[in-house]
Amino acid sequence: MKQFSSLHHRLHRMLRQKQLLPAQQRLLVAVSGGQDSLCLGQLLVDLQDKWHWELAIAHCDHGWELDGGLADHVAQVAQSAGVQFYLQIADPNSSLRPTEANARAWRYTALTEIAQTHNYPYVVTGHTQSDRAETLLHNLIRGSGADGLQALTWQRPLASGIHLIRPLLGISRQETGTFCQQYNLPVWEDPYNQDLSYTRSRIRHQLLPLLTTNFNPQVEVALAQTAEVLRAEVAYLETLAQQILQQASREINTLSCLQCFLLQQTPLALQRRVLRRFLLNHHISAPTFTQIEELVSLITAPNGSRTATFPGGYSFQVVDKHLCLQIP
Repeated sequence: MKQFSSLHHRLHRMLRQKQLLPAQQRLLVAVSGGQDSLCLGQLLVDLQDKWHWELAIAHCDHGWELDGGLADHVAQVAQSAGVQFYLQIADPNSSLRPTEANARAWRYTALTEIAQTHNYPYVVTGHTQSDRAETLLHNLIRGSGADGLQALTWQRPLASGIHLIRPLLGISRQETGTFCQQYNLPVWEDPYNQDLSYTRSRIRHQLLPLLTTNFNPQVEVALAQTAEVLRAEVAYLETLAQQILQQASREINTLSCLQCFLLQQTPLALQRRVLRRFLLNHHISAPTFTQIEELVSLITAPNGSRTATFPGGYSFQVVDKHLCLQIP
């Protein structure tokens, strides 16, 4: 077995501290072929004897023109590591490449399907501190609230009984690159990462270097720390909002409603969260800031006041001092 590096020891301590990956579990490791995922795979393989995991590697093949040979390359990595390999290939008739969001959504769907089919309760990805900083900037530019600015989280559910784990969020991309060089890992250089037509590529290659050079040499660390602070605060506020939502919810003449009086006693930050959660619970997806503010204004409005029509034909009206959802 290779001699452990400082990165091995850091990951081992972090896993014990955060209890992200329990011992004696089946782990499905997502490997793209790039330095971050190869670093993750090698670290977990090397720590396997300490944690008694059963590892497998999964690769998602988009079928993109410049990725020819990549799936075979990752399969060889899995074979060299002595672990099971799973491959999911995208529908050649789908259009995954035009948007980053579509490609990312398909990868998570593919990984979930593999995990469900082969009984892996943990899917592990190689997202790093650098990815977290880039994601925060990306979401900030798009106008996200605190939920988006917490960026990548250490763990989240993918499906019933399946957890997505990101154990490298405290490790930078520079560190994973150094690790890959130290252990001679066969990194596949992804040409799409250099394509500045993608927003994330421009953030990585243009915006972050600009901020690092002209504003803060440790900007990546600072942004990742901000995301970590927001993660805890968002979790706390979301718990409070859920409690208030349960207390405020009423049914009036078969309409789903919220008590205006109770919401009036609630701080604005929690009002917004309660209303957003109410909308999501009724399958009104991705409510905008403007829509939420329109609902906030109804909390103190007289009976009969209404909102404009929401997507899907939904609207809200104040009925007997309750904010009620009108279903088309």
